[in-house]
Amino acid sequence: MNKIYENLLEEISDLHEIPQGAFNIRADGEGLDRRCTENIEIKTKEDKPGIDIIVKENTKRESVHIPVVISKAGVKDLVYNDFYIGDNSDIVIVAGCGIHNSGDEASQHDGIHRFFIGKNAKIKYVEKHYGEGSGTGEKILNPVTEVYMEKNSYMEMDSVQIQGVSSTVRETKGELKDGATLIVSEKIMTTDSQVAKTIFDVKLNGEDSSTHVVSRSVAKDNSVQTFISKVDGNNRCAGHTECDSIIVGNGKVSALPEVFANHPDASLVHEAAIGKIAGEQLMKLMTLGLTEKEAEEKIISGFIR
Repeated sequence: MNKIYENLLEEISDLHEIPQGAFNIRADGEGLDRRCTENIEIKTKEDKPGIDIIVKENTKRESVHIPVVISKAGVKDLVYNDFYIGDNSDIVIVAGCGIHNSGDEASQHDGIHRFFIGKNAKIKYVEKHYGEGSGTGEKILNPVTEVYMEKNSYMEMDSVQIQGVSSTVRETKGELKDGATLIVSEKIMTTDSQVAKTIFDVKLNGEDSSTHVVSRSVAKDNSVQTFISKVDGNNRCAGHTECDSIIVGNGKVSALPEVFANHPDASLVHEAAIGKIAGEQLMKLMTLGLTEKEAEEKIISGFIR
């Protein structure tokens, strides 16, 4: 594993060495290394690029790492990863992609992830995206996450775009059955002329299903962000969607939250707050000896970390 790969893996997965448990590392469009366990099998798809991750029923306290790294300009990578999570499982999945581009051609990774979550299963899913490199070539990341949740299942999704991504369209779709819960926390920072678009579409089909979707973002310089969320309450259910954004410089943010109560016992809430850093917040930190720029960075760091 070369030094660029190591640095990218540390940024997106906090990996300093080969992880414990099951893992699959993809580098520059090809499989780099893999390990399965007794309870978690990882298989290469035969009909298209990607993998199947199969978790046996009742699997507890195990993890799966499936990071993707790109170190070259001009790479166009597309994968289809399907997760089959057995009933009563409780696991952690760590994904994400890091791109190093020091050339003039764009490098791109598009990952389509589908989760089929069994009854009473519980998942924590962590996904980080990161771009770096001194070249003029773009770093493009387009993740798609589809979640299909059986009765009383639970998924917590923690999605972070750290920095350096030129362009991204991030789509998350969910269909929930009785008693299922989907929690999504998204954090994004854009700078320069970067563009980011987030789309959430959650269908609360089951009785007592619920979702809580929160997006926090910072748009700096001349970057542009769009947040679109849609929650359909098709049964007795509870849904909350929220977008909080800070604008720095000439950044632009638009938020389009939608909720549809298609059942009399659907309880749905949406919120959106967009604005600059409050002057009193800056002044309070500056009285402690920080410069205005240092105070601004401290507020931003606390907001999206």
